[in-house]
Amino acid sequence: MKIADIDLGEFPVLLAPMEDVTDPAFRLMCKEFGADMVYTEFVSADALIRSVARTEQKLAIADAERPVAIQIYGRDVPTMVEAARIVEQARPDVIDLNFGCPVKRVAGKGAGAGMLRNVPLMLEITSAVVRAVDIPVTVKTRLGWDTENLIITDLAERLQDCGIAALTIHGRTRAQMYTGEADWTLIGEVKRNPRIRIPIIGNGDITTPQRAKECFDRYGVDGIMVGRASFGRPWIFSEIRHYLQTGEPLTGLTAQWKLDVLRREVDDSVRLLDERRGILHVRRHLAASPVFKGIPNFRETRIAMLRAETRDELFELFRRVESMPEFNDPARLTL
Repeated sequence: MKIADIDLGEFPVLLAPMEDVTDPAFRLMCKEFGADMVYTEFVSADALIRSVARTEQKLAIADAERPVAIQIYGRDVPTMVEAARIVEQARPDVIDLNFGCPVKRVAGKGAGAGMLRNVPLMLEITSAVVRAVDIPVTVKTRLGWDTENLIITDLAERLQDCGIAALTIHGRTRAQMYTGEADWTLIGEVKRNPRIRIPIIGNGDITTPQRAKECFDRYGVDGIMVGRASFGRPWIFSEIRHYLQTGEPLTGLTAQWKLDVLRREVDDSVRLLDERRGILHVRRHLAASPVFKGIPNFRETRIAMLRAETRDELFELFRRVESMPEFNDPARLTL
């Protein structure tokens, strides 16, 4: 699959842009484990042109994570164009336009998935940004606002006509938020449309290597994007890559090895932010990680982990987990 001149190889697996998740440390870790392309947290165009320091920090990228995309969102043409030009100076490989974020503080103001209710403006912004920069521009969006307005098949053609280099489709409507199951049927329809010439990347509920392969095989997408399934499991990219290449599950990733990866996540987060913010930042990974799945009577330990306020406190709990006989039980499901 190619995005303009960027060759991502066959069956690429991408790390989705996620607010408060895809910071530089996590992107680099996912890249190490096999992500073919990574995306930053989304960047507010309005905050960027106002030089908000925390927003500007999101533009920091490293050569080791390339190819990397910086994603922006906004609700008017001049702001998005100016923001795109600022982003271009940070030298990402791709600028991605967020027309899919469903959260109220974004979509409720007309940005993100809110653009699904104002397609003419979405297209105007897309065309203007494509003309304004010299690097590839891509779009990430959803099936439509709700089940009564599933517009993606027509919208994909119109976005392509704006000059984008690739389109990522999340298989849910804005109304669904992140509930229910992602519907890949329309993603497949977009890909099978003979008028579509750009790569189509599918997103939504890719939680296992088997599901990743099914999405490639059944829907014919050019690439897949993994989001929430990477929480506390950055090695999922290694698992998917191995399964796509061999048809066999990846073995040898012990519970101990995975817990050591989580230790590194904690250290990286604390180093990037500071101890207090770093611990807060990593909690969602600890809550979601499959490393602790199947350990009996684990509830109190889990609560203590999510309440820990220091690295030492958290690592002491990790040591307590390691001492549990069930932790290294090979019969325990840790995938």
